[in-house]
Amino acid sequence: MWQSYLNGLLVAAGLIVALGAQNAFVLAQSLRREHHLPVAALCVLCDALLVAAGVFGLATLLAQNPVLLGIARWGGAAFLLWYGVKALRRALNPQALSEAAGAGPRSRRAVLLTALAVTLLNPHVYLDTVLLIGSLGAQQSVPGAYALGAASASLLWFFSLALGAAWLAPWLARPTTWRLLDLSVALMMFAVAGQLITD
Repeated sequence: MWQSYLNGLLVAAGLIVALGAQNAFVLAQSLRREHHLPVAALCVLCDALLVAAGVFGLATLLAQNPVLLGIARWGGAAFLLWYGVKALRRALNPQALSEAAGAGPRSRRAVLLTALAVTLLNPHVYLDTVLLIGSLGAQQSVPGAYALGAASASLLWFFSLALGAAWLAPWLARPTTWRLLDLSVALMMFAVAGQLITD
């Protein structure tokens, strides 16, 4: 059992730490201190459900259905391009930071819906979390322990990222820092969307 748990923990940790759309969103929300802990909890919950679904059969279903993968690919690319354009506009507009501050914080519901979209409309989540992590988990001697290990990695990562970035926020609260963050988020979204379109 412990070997399966450790395998899930290590495989998920290796994949989840790579900077992607979900991590960039959690980082941005944490630096803003805008509902960052509920966002982290939502990401953990989604990862746990997707890993469990992959381990217990969804990985096989997706691998055998190119139509579902195609829908996820093109829908995800469109969403990532839209989100990237929004971040790029904020980065290139010197007044964007003051306009965002004047608009006030977004509601928890709006932030969580965006987090859900960033998580579930990104096909890399299905390729990495469901197909790769899930198919490896299905081969373990104790698949449930493997899924629990993967969920533990997600829990450790997202709450460390959310709390660490929120703690650093006072030192990073300069307009130039925010513009660079938005620029890096835009570039990340465009890169992932480009991979989806060209692959």
